[in-house]
Amino acid sequence: MNIVVLGLWHLGCVTAACCAEYFPVVGLDFDAPVVADLQQGRAPLLEPGLDDLIRAGLDSRQLRIAPSVEEAALGTADVLWVCYDTPVDDNDVADVPYVLERLERCLPALKPGAVVLLSSQIPAGTCRALEAKHPGIDFACSPENLRLGKALDIFRHPERIVAGVRTPLTREKLAPLFAPFCDEVLWMSPESAEMTKHGINAWLALSVTFANELARLCEALGADAREVERGLRSEPRIGQKAYIRPGGSFAGGTLARDVVALARLSRETGENAAIFPAILAGNDAHKDWALGRLRTVLGVLEGREVAVLGLTYKPGTDTLRRSGAVELAAKLLAAGARVRCYDPAVKALPGSLAGAALSASLEDTLAGADAAVVATEWPQIREGRWAALLPTMRRALVVDANGFLRLAPDAAPGVEYLAVGTPARA
Repeated sequence: MNIVVLGLWHLGCVTAACCAEYFPVVGLDFDAPVVADLQQGRAPLLEPGLDDLIRAGLDSRQLRIAPSVEEAALGTADVLWVCYDTPVDDNDVADVPYVLERLERCLPALKPGAVVLLSSQIPAGTCRALEAKHPGIDFACSPENLRLGKALDIFRHPERIVAGVRTPLTREKLAPLFAPFCDEVLWMSPESAEMTKHGINAWLALSVTFANELARLCEALGADAREVERGLRSEPRIGQKAYIRPGGSFAGGTLARDVVALARLSRETGENAAIFPAILAGNDAHKDWALGRLRTVLGVLEGREVAVLGLTYKPGTDTLRRSGAVELAAKLLAAGARVRCYDPAVKALPGSLAGAALSASLEDTLAGADAAVVATEWPQIREGRWAALLPTMRRALVVDANGFLRLAPDAAPGVEYLAVGTPARA
């Protein structure tokens, strides 16, 4: 089976590199600098183990990187796997034309019988629209299951694979592609597969928003949201794996993209569902939790030294796009605070944080600070020598939405440790 993976950012690089352990794979992207780096075994972003796996594929000649339709030899492909990370704008609206325009360049070169498998984040109905526009081409959908920092393990060992196909023949063609990775493939229609992805992310977004709104009520009433969480998980209809841990808002566009898509689809179909817009409104309200707690404790932020610990969207990546940590640091700067940042994967600050300082160590970031905000949960932050670090701060105030540090009450004299849903202690 010959595979061409179209789109070589995070999703596409992981897909191509993992598939090359079993099949001949060509990675195709029209971005020349990205292709040049990949041909040298360098992925366009940080993902643990990905560079090594790409180099292994290149060395074995199972993986080849191409910058054009012609060099990708699309006419020999059995599967064209569309893996662009669909861009989103500042309102979390997916730029689907970006993906489809690049797909359209490839379709004339496909051989009869090849399957176009879409894993990019696309709205429900995309496969049907493509079938209508290109009769005779076999379109299918297997929604991406990408998790930053754990992408290789999740791709190699998924709990299940969702696959939307139109005919038994398409199922027969794709079964060998999925076989090395997972025994449980949930076969369904393309529309159902597209909607499954929307539904999963919307459910997770709803769970995060529910947990955080409940946690803020806990703070107001003196309850401990972590204890409430334990009580909720003890209910079998909720369960131990429920996404109900109080903490920060969801960020980065991954969940929000699907909530926005469902809100749009509900309007377009005349259903006018109320819950999807409410998820976004609730999450937006929670984004300023850390900023609000700093203002409550410190009062005016102007002139205050605030240490922001972690800047990337998630640990295990160097992606800053739509990072809640970057948004928080920008708001602190706008409020007149002096901001110092630390992140083990960030070598330079983005333009939006031009007024902040980037420190090389936790020690430098925390020394003399009026407050520290744990914004991205890097293990290097948790492993810091906090008993020695806290006394170096001007005020031992730590705002840690997710309770990541789990600081003990005696971590330092007078420490003030604030987590979502937890009664303040000093």
